[in-house]
Amino acid sequence: MAESAPLWATVVLPVALLCAAIVTAGVNAVLSASAGQGRASSATRVLVRAAAPLREGLRLLVQQRRRTTAADTVLGRLGVVLVPVAAVLAGVVLPWGFTSVSDLSVGVVWFNAMEALAWAAVWLAGWGPNSALSLIGGYRFLAQGLAYELPHMLAITTAALGAESLRVGDVVDAQQGLWFAVWMPAAFVIYLLSALAMSFWGPFDHPTGGDAAGGAAAELSGVDRLLFLGGRWLLLVVTAAFSVPLFLGGGHGPVLPGWAWTLIKSVAVLGVLVVGRRLVPALRMDRYMELAWVVLVPLVLVQAFVVAVVVLHRG
Repeated sequence: MAESAPLWATVVLPVALLCAAIVTAGVNAVLSASAGQGRASSATRVLVRAAAPLREGLRLLVQQRRRTTAADTVLGRLGVVLVPVAAVLAGVVLPWGFTSVSDLSVGVVWFNAMEALAWAAVWLAGWGPNSALSLIGGYRFLAQGLAYELPHMLAITTAALGAESLRVGDVVDAQQGLWFAVWMPAAFVIYLLSALAMSFWGPFDHPTGGDAAGGAAAELSGVDRLLFLGGRWLLLVVTAAFSVPLFLGGGHGPVLPGWAWTLIKSVAVLGVLVVGRRLVPALRMDRYMELAWVVLVPLVLVQAFVVAVVVLHRG
């Protein structure tokens, strides 16, 4: 069972997530630039592109905020701040090795609740500026949430069902002999798809799409834009890392300590999501909702039924 970390870990957690988000954004910048040129780049160009997210972050820190007419500043700023806050709070129950900041008895529910908070935050960020394009982006994320949230919730519930517990530490302990990803492949794949949708990134970037001039982020500038887009990368890191205790055995592994295995597995999942984003087709929200409700929901329900039968037989 996972143990609660000492108080200092509450400070280390957001810093670690922030560093991971910056590194992931840098890797994505390098891959995107290389794909655009279609040829290998020199080491200097690779370093310059990898540092692009950090440079952009420093630029936004000193950029003056734009203002729109009749904007609801309080709600807009609240939504912007809640995006990274929700990501960090979701990471509270994320075990590194076998230690987490807080091993709640309902850790799986807590994680899903914080993702729902991020859902509301993006909508508020789109609503606040009183702009048509940002409002379109906010409502796009609501539509995207209606599509991915139910399959996502059923996928993580399937993992909890396999462990017969909502405590994340118990889910990790239940995978000592066999990872859940091996005998719950449908739930695992659906979870990874929902990780992309939750962070509105890659093929699921409709809420901030270029066709709407940035959508929910269209009117954001300065620190507001930095917090909002940085929060998106934090969400991607946290949701990718959370697949490790849910489906990939957490810190279980030979030779290396538990925290090292958690780190290796998390990096591997992040690599799959960043590199493989081009393999997932971008669908309109109505098409994706149809796919989610007609295909993904029945598929994960069948997966949950199989897990329930195995658990009953085991008991």
